[in-house]
Amino acid sequence: MHKLRSVTLLCAGICAGVLSTVGITAYAEKQSAAPLPLAEIRQFTSAFNAIKDFYVDDVSDAKLLQSAVDGMVSGLDPHSSFLDVEGYKDMTESTQGSFGGLGLEVTKDPAGVRVISPIDDTPAARAGMRAGDIITRIDGKSVADMSLNAAVKLMRGQPNTKIELVVARKGANKPLNFSLVRALIKTQSVKMKKLDEKVGYIRISQFQERTAEDLSKYLDELAKDGHLEGLVLDLRNDPGGLLQAAIGVSAAFLPKGSDVVSTKGRQAQSDYTFKAVEADYRAGNAVRALSGLTPVAKKVPIVVLINSSSASASEIVAGALQDHKRATIMGDRSFGKGSVQTIMPMKFGDKTVAVKLTTARYYTPSGRSIQAKGIIPDIYVDDTPKGNYPSFQIREADLTHHLINQDENKDEKDLLKDLPYDDEEGEIPDYQYMFGDDKDWQLQQAVNFLKNKPVAESKYRGKSRDLVKKLKAEAAAEKLKADRAKASKMEKKAEDAKADKAEDAKTEN
Repeated sequence: MHKLRSVTLLCAGICAGVLSTVGITAYAEKQSAAPLPLAEIRQFTSAFNAIKDFYVDDVSDAKLLQSAVDGMVSGLDPHSSFLDVEGYKDMTESTQGSFGGLGLEVTKDPAGVRVISPIDDTPAARAGMRAGDIITRIDGKSVADMSLNAAVKLMRGQPNTKIELVVARKGANKPLNFSLVRALIKTQSVKMKKLDEKVGYIRISQFQERTAEDLSKYLDELAKDGHLEGLVLDLRNDPGGLLQAAIGVSAAFLPKGSDVVSTKGRQAQSDYTFKAVEADYRAGNAVRALSGLTPVAKKVPIVVLINSSSASASEIVAGALQDHKRATIMGDRSFGKGSVQTIMPMKFGDKTVAVKLTTARYYTPSGRSIQAKGIIPDIYVDDTPKGNYPSFQIREADLTHHLINQDENKDEKDLLKDLPYDDEEGEIPDYQYMFGDDKDWQLQQAVNFLKNKPVAESKYRGKSRDLVKKLKAEAAAEKLKADRAKASKMEKKAEDAKADKAEDAKTEN
């Protein structure tokens, strides 16, 4: 059996209750044939000794070496990190669907901690926190200079304890204050709703061990109730999770044996094509997987909803269904995380720590990499009928020392220039909704598409930045022209009224 089949691969940030697409594998130390970098080792020991001798406070050897390991791993790319005992425990809990905290997927930002995505039905989501929000203070403490792990530890705590967050949000003219109560986060990764016109709606908020199994159960229920003439699969704000779960979700809709995703890395065991077969998607406690799946699932017309917070495992599913022409992708360009992380546990006595290391890039069935680029939707649709929410949301391409997209025959800077327009500016639309409710504009357009009704496509999303700049300039000019015409008309009306009044006064005299 291929070595990767026995590895639990995660495709996802850090979770507060806080998350990454990674894998857990045994780690065997490998002797390198390369000569030791003696000059660099001397440099390290010199810096170490200088700190020990001259730093203003005494620092333990353990702390210095821990910091060295942290920096060595985290400096590789945005998704590699060292997990201490608590961090390894949190990572294990997050993939199994139960952990303590607020329910936020977060990453580091120069101004504090950036929210990648609030998790459905958690304290953060219920309080109205959004993707792109930047947490600047936690219980009065500034987090700009804190490490991500330190900030996450502040947000974690015992259930039913209070926490105060100060948040910067694009479009808001002052910081926002959130008073939250920590909770035990038990995420339900799959939800189902029966829509009008015999259309089914399934939302996946994370990819966990039982995601494919729960999906199969809901598809069977929709089919039995006659609500599977069309399906909307909602992956918006889904940061990723287990690779096996993403393969299982894809396999529910693809012919058996279809290619789902391939991985390529430096080690031979990293190169593998995962297919829509049980051996590639069965994992952990998910014993039933797709057994009993309704055959309707293989033929039902599908719209997949994605946005800028759909990452990793979400992008694997969207890319597989798009390449096999099994679904229409709708919404906004996805995050663009095209790499796989492997968790390598290391046991020292009774303590287990781990290194979460980027070990491979992944590719869609057609061979395209979405690294730093994302999945491009077939149809771009705005967040609301009144426009899009401006945010500080970033994508993979915005992260420091992110992996480059090696499949693009162009310079990285040119690639970034070619990426379509994002919602970098504008006012906050006066329109509130939750994913899947009656006011969900993108969901309405997905249903319209499935029922062959007109779809309201985005005016700016998906277009080049230069074209958007031109269109906005033209719209501004048209507005100015209309405003001037309106002002001139009102001025003439006032003058006519004044003249009529003068004429009336003259007649009376």
